[in-house]
Amino acid sequence: MDQRKIESRPDVLLFTSDVLTEPLEVTGRVRGKLYVSSDCPDTDFTVKLTDVYPDGRSMLLTDGILRARHYQSLERSDLLKPEQIYELTVDLWSTSIIFNRGHSIRVAVSSSNAPRFEPNPNTGAVDGRSGETRIATNKLHLSPKHASHILLPIYAGPNNTEATK
Repeated sequence: MDQRKIESRPDVLLFTSDVLTEPLEVTGRVRGKLYVSSDCPDTDFTVKLTDVYPDGRSMLLTDGILRARHYQSLERSDLLKPEQIYELTVDLWSTSIIFNRGHSIRVAVSSSNAPRFEPNPNTGAVDGRSGETRIATNKLHLSPKHASHILLPIYAGPNNTEATK
């Protein structure tokens, strides 16, 4: 599905590679390592990986979401403290694709992916049945000490053991 309409929203951060001069194969598990802070006790972070065609289409390949209260474990909740920086891993599952010459790789980061995933009320409540919601002000950190990034498993052939980039 073309993501351009969603990517034009002001709450979506885009990171796009240079145009590829050679095909690039990505095969395996994709993860987003995010360093984030928020003014809310709980919020969501979403990451999308897209293939940007020469005509501008940004086609969704895989995506993932993490409810921040589960940044340490899916078995328990740990609410966020305001403006403290947290390291989150967003699992985008697996893919196998060749990005063709002339295409670009794009990563989109946001705090919502509705209606695919249920919106987070950002209050810290276990569920949103109370009807109370907050607007979260979230920050994605990109400093050398807190370098948010994507982990792409680059396949370099059967005789090359090149690691994830």
